[in-house]
Amino acid sequence: MRFEFATASRIIFGAGAIAQAGLLAKELGHSALVVTGREPARAIRLLNILGGAPVRAVLFPVSGEPDLDVIRRGVALAKSERCDLVIGFGGGSVLDTGKAIAAMLTNTGDVLDYLEIIGGGKTLSQSPAPFLAIPTTAGTGSEVTRNAVLGSPEHKVKVSLRSPLMLAKIALVDPELTWDLPPAITARTGLDALTQLIEPYTSTRANPMTDGFCVEGIKRAARSLRAAFDDGRNAAAREDMAQASLLGGLALANAGLGAVHGFAGIIGGTCGAPHGAICAILLPHVMAANISALRSSAPTNPALPRYTEIACLLTGNNKATADEGVEWVARLVGDLKIPKLGAYGLTSGQIAGVVQKSQNASSMKANPIPLKTETLSAILEAVI
Repeated sequence: MRFEFATASRIIFGAGAIAQAGLLAKELGHSALVVTGREPARAIRLLNILGGAPVRAVLFPVSGEPDLDVIRRGVALAKSERCDLVIGFGGGSVLDTGKAIAAMLTNTGDVLDYLEIIGGGKTLSQSPAPFLAIPTTAGTGSEVTRNAVLGSPEHKVKVSLRSPLMLAKIALVDPELTWDLPPAITARTGLDALTQLIEPYTSTRANPMTDGFCVEGIKRAARSLRAAFDDGRNAAAREDMAQASLLGGLALANAGLGAVHGFAGIIGGTCGAPHGAICAILLPHVMAANISALRSSAPTNPALPRYTEIACLLTGNNKATADEGVEWVARLVGDLKIPKLGAYGLTSGQIAGVVQKSQNASSMKANPIPLKTETLSAILEAVI
């Protein structure tokens, strides 16, 4: 077995850790482009902390998941304001925006030149501007991943800007920042975190280092996602989910994902559904399809007993079967009120095109077993 492991240069985790943001930012630069969500007022505490360091802050709010023009505008603002570091304060979309802006601040050309699939696929030649990642949701693990998912409305697809150089200089994870998330966001980001623990554990690139992260993360998500959904100020549950998200990010960045994420970028670009909602509704159906395909075509594949192990972790029953794990996830998706993708405008007429594009996605290549076109189509039909 051969594998590598890479992550953020420094990870700081704990309740109240946001208080360290000023001193940490000051280690990286003097003038920060602070990327936030659509309501920058939520970053007032961070801005006050930065001001006390002192670190100058230039706000760049983003609404929704980033596209190429958002990155271009962010880079232009950072250059005009002479920013020498980037801080992402928000969910996965905000962190991905910050990562991409930091990368393009120091590399020549347009962001499209560096994108996989739809772009030139160039390799970043210069280290990005220093990036401090501060997640305010518990789901994507983007604070420790080496890519940024960007939408291209022109191509109706989401693709990655990807490089080992894009890992954050510092990832600061404070579970208290997630306390006020609405239940719907808690649900879809939490199920994204669970997906990003299950897929690396069963992927073709699974390795001993990431396996440990996945097992620990699945345990935490299984015992705490429902509790965090029911009571957003349940401190223990929020801490568990923040750790599960971080562990999932560490795992996926080094072991890859699977068919859920192979679909996700294409579906997101097709109908604009939130990434976490896509992953959540797909997860039990992809798990079931993988288990069935492994049983019929590759019964000795090591991923098959791993689905049984996942079921035991999810249910707390050491005699649980792989099918019972699928049932547990399906019940959770229903209880957390995840809508089907038809609610976002995906139609049966789009299935063939989505399947065709998804088969070329990098995440699909790490799925434990290649899924047939008809199987992929059936999965989508079930979630519309």
